[in-house]
Amino acid sequence: MSGLPASAGEPVDLAAPGPPAAGTGASAPGSPHELVGTHALEQGPLLDQALLAKIARLDVATRKLLQGRQKGEKKSKKRGRSVEFADHRPYAAGDDLRFLDWSIYARLERLMVKLFLEEEDQHLYLLVDASASMDYGRPNKLRYAQRAVAALGYIGLVNQNRVAVGAFSSTLDRVLRPERGRRNLRKLLRFLEETTPGGATDLGAACRRFALEHPKRGVVVVVSDFLDPRGHEDALRWFLARRMDVVCLQVLAPQELDPPLMGDLKLVDVEDGRETEVTISRPLLQAYKRQLGARLAALREFCHGRGARYLCASTAMPFDRLVVDQLRRLGVVK
Repeated sequence: MSGLPASAGEPVDLAAPGPPAAGTGASAPGSPHELVGTHALEQGPLLDQALLAKIARLDVATRKLLQGRQKGEKKSKKRGRSVEFADHRPYAAGDDLRFLDWSIYARLERLMVKLFLEEEDQHLYLLVDASASMDYGRPNKLRYAQRAVAALGYIGLVNQNRVAVGAFSSTLDRVLRPERGRRNLRKLLRFLEETTPGGATDLGAACRRFALEHPKRGVVVVVSDFLDPRGHEDALRWFLARRMDVVCLQVLAPQELDPPLMGDLKLVDVEDGRETEVTISRPLLQAYKRQLGARLAALREFCHGRGARYLCASTAMPFDRLVVDQLRRLGVVK
């Protein structure tokens, strides 16, 4: 993903700029020198006790009725034999006589069988972008994304959802198979801590493989900067075509939203190593911000037009506000 172009009149490719070459431009706080490779600098737990106390009573929300393998805690359209009445249907030979509604027979002289909602597992799928472009910014984009996945995974596990996690760059690099229950939290956190940034981005390849390997319907949360030059449409269709409840959480650094750059610089693409010499001026930055806004709007409109949910979060946003306020307002948690 390339950085800022050489002139304001040229198309602007949106991505995290790499560090300038030695002797080019001026280095200042927040300059590219200090913004690339910051993931290793951000230590501390993914989930602290203060955050856990705030999210302990939250649950994952879905707009769709889902089907699973075992009985769980989410209502399904699939008719079963639970305690919550759903509907009637005419009696057919072989039906269990215990579920005949004799009150209807007394009134209408028709044999009707009671149907009930069956409670089944909800699947929560969390897909995090670990490509090189995510290792950027202060606070770091990947660390912020890992915390988001950790928080949502914790909420899913304690509410007995089946939680699966995937980390991707140019392909689906690592997968944590579906687990349920609080006892699997350590396994989730270890998986995330062992996920390190690197490689190019291929959102489409990752979504395709993850969707094929996880056919059960559920809630899919894709956490990425969504700066893949191939775009997002074909990638997200792998989930939409399977009637998944899709959530796109776009994570960007404040230095991408408002680049602290000026003067003559050499920008290096953090994923493919391409170099671009630029003279950054106010008109160029304005052109960058216009195209960035258009790109964010395109993803937002794609999601809204297909029943998916979308949120763009700056890593400057306090993390507890992201989970407790923004994701709750979006209807991802309740």
